[in-house]
Amino acid sequence: MKILHTSDWHIGRKLYSRKRYEEFEAFFDWLREIVIKEKIDILIVSGDIFDNTTPGNRAQQIYYNFLRDISRTECSGVVITGGNHDSPTFLNAPSKILSTLDIHIIGDAKENLEEEVLVLKNSAGEKIIICAVPYLRDRDLRNVEEGESISGKNFKIIQGIKDHYEKVLDIADKIDSDIPVVAMGHLFATGGKTFDDDGVRDLYVGTIGHIGAEVFPETIDYLALGHLHIPQKVGGRDNFRYSGSPIPMGFNEANQIKKVIKIEFNGKHSVVNEIEIPCFRKLASIKGDLAKIEKQILELKQAKLSVWIEIIYEGREIINDLRQRIEDYTKDSLLDVLRIKNQRVVEKIDYEIENDKGLDELDIFQVFDRCLDENGITSGERIILSKTYRELIRLMEQEDKNAE
Repeated sequence: MKILHTSDWHIGRKLYSRKRYEEFEAFFDWLREIVIKEKIDILIVSGDIFDNTTPGNRAQQIYYNFLRDISRTECSGVVITGGNHDSPTFLNAPSKILSTLDIHIIGDAKENLEEEVLVLKNSAGEKIIICAVPYLRDRDLRNVEEGESISGKNFKIIQGIKDHYEKVLDIADKIDSDIPVVAMGHLFATGGKTFDDDGVRDLYVGTIGHIGAEVFPETIDYLALGHLHIPQKVGGRDNFRYSGSPIPMGFNEANQIKKVIKIEFNGKHSVVNEIEIPCFRKLASIKGDLAKIEKQILELKQAKLSVWIEIIYEGREIINDLRQRIEDYTKDSLLDVLRIKNQRVVEKIDYEIENDKGLDELDIFQVFDRCLDENGITSGERIILSKTYRELIRLMEQEDKNAE
């Protein structure tokens, strides 16, 4: 039995207002070919299918075209769970139709947990149990109590996640303890690696809800997680994995090798291998003084590469016409500069052009921090207001705007 684990597609995501549909289409063409080449039996996708809860028509078209194409291969089934970026009702809406194509959608936690436990088989009749646990929201995990402390809330969240997995694994074990069990999830494991601009949101405030590997039952033969965009093991265990996102979410991931994970079962014994994803759009972050920036741009220009570029000027000299110089350097090339950060000007002018970002480049938390700065909020008040604001935003994001 061969399983392929992927996650965090974020279909529809932009990079500094640039649309990335061609990258997504190239990835799905590649993924379909990998499924065929590797003779994959079951494809599992652990959350964050779309980048937001109301994906545009083009993003939806890319998604459904891929599902159509994968249903025409020898792959026996697809299991898709919802992530914190997804609208559960949007994902679930076509689930009855998609199930006729052996595509199983679990957009949110089910009251009847048996609905999260799937028994699938390949063309040879070999079986596998998939515990398709989606992103678990506050309402799925705990009852809110007046005056609840942060530590009390954290305990309830972790205990709620642990209880949920124990219950679905207990259901799986009662089906047949000799069948391999794959559990899915969308959460933040303790010690997980992230990048500053990868778009990974706090699922809870601060480190609340960060889950240790010990929370998951030992009866799990492979744990397929989503949420973190860097491919990595959980707790050093080879069979507990994040597959990571298939394309770079930001320039900090420009040199990162993206992967999908193949798991091959022989009985309950598994062999885990990583498959590298090709780079469908080259990104480059160029840092340094003007001479270094010019040199690197010239090298890319001479190589005649099509590259999206971020420029971070770190020289000592203040250069007020940096943008014009960069435009002159990149003229008549395939280079597209998406962002220029003039660190020296930032230090000189400070707040007005902090980080050399316009509002379209700031996230909602950075905008709030600017408001606190503008109103002279003290450090003690700032901590309380920031925590409250983040909690409100998280609760708003958990509301399913497509529910009605």
